[in-house]
Amino acid sequence: MGCFSIKCGLLAGSVFGAVIAILGGILIPVGDMIIERTVKKEAVIEPGTTAYDNWASSEIAVYRQFWLFDVKNPQQVVQEGAFPEVQEKGPYTYKTRYLPKANVTFNPNNTASFVLPMGAIFEPSMSVGPEEDTVTTLNLAVAYNGTSDGPYNIFTGKDDISKVSIIDRWRGETKLSFWNDTYCDMINGTDGSSFAPFVDKDVPLYFFSSDICRSVSASYEATMNLKGIEVYRYSLLPSTLASPVDNPDNKCFCRNYETTKNCTLAGALDISSCSDGRPVFISLPHFLQGSEYLREVVLGLHPDEEHHKTFLDVEPITGFTLNFAKRIQANMMYGPAKDITVLNKVKDYTLLPLAWLNETATLDDKTADMFKRELISRIDMLEIVQQVLLIAGVIIFFVCLIAFFCVRRKSKTNLG
Repeated sequence: MGCFSIKCGLLAGSVFGAVIAILGGILIPVGDMIIERTVKKEAVIEPGTTAYDNWASSEIAVYRQFWLFDVKNPQQVVQEGAFPEVQEKGPYTYKTRYLPKANVTFNPNNTASFVLPMGAIFEPSMSVGPEEDTVTTLNLAVAYNGTSDGPYNIFTGKDDISKVSIIDRWRGETKLSFWNDTYCDMINGTDGSSFAPFVDKDVPLYFFSSDICRSVSASYEATMNLKGIEVYRYSLLPSTLASPVDNPDNKCFCRNYETTKNCTLAGALDISSCSDGRPVFISLPHFLQGSEYLREVVLGLHPDEEHHKTFLDVEPITGFTLNFAKRIQANMMYGPAKDITVLNKVKDYTLLPLAWLNETATLDDKTADMFKRELISRIDMLEIVQQVLLIAGVIIFFVCLIAFFCVRRKSKTNLG
């Protein structure tokens, strides 16, 4: 009778272990469904969601650091047509986008409209000198205070979460009017501050930048650890500013055959059509990823991938950009001109770097802790519960089953 009770108990233990293991297995897809449903709900841009709180607030400081290029040999350039020799001076740092989004309006078609106020507060502690420092260069303002960017009209994701944050209209238009080309005038992706949740690192991220008057894409580079949070780092590919010779898609961005050497120069984008006609070209700092020629006719440039590339660090579950560095350089084209006698000695068109900026922001420790507590820790806890139930159930099942057969064999031996 006692042996029968032990065997019954062991069989019950095996059944219990199997049930626990099955429960753990069931929790895996169920837990994933719960996580997916919760994230999609919180990723919608509407009052009361996590996405809205991050989107509408201005708690994360955005800084713009400027490095100005000081021409060391201006007299030789003007009088002898010498190559300019430049030395960067900086950073001069301003706190920008410290104001929340303005004129926020939610529309019936599941879009939201807003403008981005652009303030500029000088930060002496993060700068090499006062704002009154002087440099020698061509005359072009590189920072206006009290301006705004937009208005933007973006999808909230309420009806389709895959469209969340994607720009529907900029300045009231669904396309640009700078390039006179269907492809180049497209407004693709978001503004870069967030993307749809559950990011696939094999798929490029698209975003529009009003600073360079065009849309670009960024590709996965590496998985990084940002204050205990796993993020995907995305960066611009060299093809973004490649010459049309290497990337035919860029042909419509080439505006002037003479100044771009028949559109063979790589690394510079002519934005004169969206900068009031001024001969302004945008590039990466120090002509990173640009043609060697650009650095041969301007001395003193030293491109460095780590310090001069643009990147985004995106949390893959939510699609939030938690850290970024947007680095661009403003250049002005100058060269032979009949009406400007001071340039009589200049023999060829040259892109002169004026300044490069690093617009950067990263989540602070408080926000990182909140992010880990509200999302990461809950996901980790659910995964731990799933694994514990599954492993414990399997162990109990096999231990009880093995013990059952051992007891039964022993009882048969005793009977024999």
